Amino acid sequence: MAPRSNLFRLLVAQDPTNPLFRFSLGQELLKEAVAAEAIEHLQLAANAKADWMMPRILLGKAHLALSDRSSARSAFEDALRLAVAQGHEEPEEELRSLLATL
Repeated sequence: MAPRSNLFRLLVAQDPTNPLFRFSLGQELLKEAVAAEAIEHLQLAANAKADWMMPRILLGKAHLALSDRSSARSAFEDALRLAVAQGHEEPEEELRSLLATL
């Protein structure tokens, strides 16, 4: 069975500027342990919407998977600001826990 990321690769190829397609591809690549490739797509999704927390969380996790603690911290801090501002308690707790390990 082909990886799910292939579906999102096709969607990104059809509409490379669609931030939701980029996010979905990045998310699947991260699940498939292809963190280095996920970063580009998650960064594009994060850049597309200043108030979108989830791509920043996953971006931090991708950087962490590659042992880039500085970039992970930056992404997690951005996501934490959004979680607090938007009242997302569970992501806030997760982000505080992740940041405590860095």
